[in-house]
Amino acid sequence: MTLWVKICGLSEPLAVAAAVDAGADAVGFVFHAASPRNVAPAAAHSLARAVPARIVRVAVTRHPTQAEVDAIVADFAPDALQTDAADLERLRLPAQLARLPVLRSGAAAPEPLPRRCLYESADSGRGVTADWALAAALARRTELVLAGGLTASNVATAIAAVRPFGVDVSSGVERAPGRKDAGLIGEFIRAARAARAGQCD
Repeated sequence: MTLWVKICGLSEPLAVAAAVDAGADAVGFVFHAASPRNVAPAAAHSLARAVPARIVRVAVTRHPTQAEVDAIVADFAPDALQTDAADLERLRLPAQLARLPVLRSGAAAPEPLPRRCLYESADSGRGVTADWALAAALARRTELVLAGGLTASNVATAIAAVRPFGVDVSSGVERAPGRKDAGLIGEFIRAARAARAGQCD
């Protein structure tokens, strides 16, 4: 099975181009004022113009208000919304907008599990590794996208331990908080793909 790879927290055209050229399956744009990766919906729309239709454009939020989500949908028009699973229960979303619920280390997983979810450390974007043992248990029951503290140097170990549907990286491909490095993006995707190919062999 092909590994699904998402490059998150993009805020510059060169980083978006690097993710596309390296073969990412999804690109994430953060809408959270406290994050160094925060962008305005209109800016994300501009950044995503050159993203091919085959690549999923994800709006990444955390505890957004309904007004914030409405603005993201109107000005950015993402393919999917990523936010904590509990957030999705109270938000009104367009029927065509895919959902990527976030589950976190240290918190109880919902039952039933979503068909696909992202498993993250307790606090996003800080390079903290998630609980791989619990992630592995969840990955046997759902399409789990593993995030949290991943880099080109540890993603193969993570894939071997968790056997996820996909992986997600943000701070692990940065030269400074919020500043992506095109070389690191390429290295991460190559390492992740090689790790999955090794499992298939």
